[in-house]
Amino acid sequence: MDRLHEFDKILYGRKENTDSLINYWTDYSNTSTWQFWVLIAILLVPLVILYFKIDRSKVFLIGFYGYSVHVFFTFLDIYGINRGYWHYPYQVIPALPSVSIDASLVPVAFMLIYQWTLNNHKNYYLYAIITAAIFAFILKPILVNTDLFRMYGEINYFHLFFGYVFVLLIAKVITWLFHKLHKIKPHKK
Repeated sequence: MDRLHEFDKILYGRKENTDSLINYWTDYSNTSTWQFWVLIAILLVPLVILYFKIDRSKVFLIGFYGYSVHVFFTFLDIYGINRGYWHYPYQVIPALPSVSIDASLVPVAFMLIYQWTLNNHKNYYLYAIITAAIFAFILKPILVNTDLFRMYGEINYFHLFFGYVFVLLIAKVITWLFHKLHKIKPHKK
């Protein structure tokens, strides 16, 4: 029972921490701040662009790829936040610290790169790595300089770059695997 009591105590501390972050949002990251509206734009503008630019003949393939990017990038982001490597001082939704970046900007950017490489027979890996470099070495420093993103400890932009590359590789492999499985016809008995 001591083990479960310790676990409950840890979770209670986590709830207090979450409540403190929500109070911070109420005081400093609410709808009256410019940061909130920048994050709303980061959330909505890519989705609007995607609506008009997505190749509807490949919508499920590109959508599956984008969903994979979203899921794995969210996992990576949660890991980084929980380990104290980085955090987002301003948020659209206090309980979802990086929803603008994770749910929209990154997946949409990579989806459009993936679509472009498919439609133009270009090397996906080359252009995805270039996009990852742009996110890690240009976008993240801009977010840091505008206080929309904070890094802690030994984390640097190269770590972020490798995180992006990991996500784009795993998303591509999983998409390729499911695409191949979809093409395999089941045997009739």
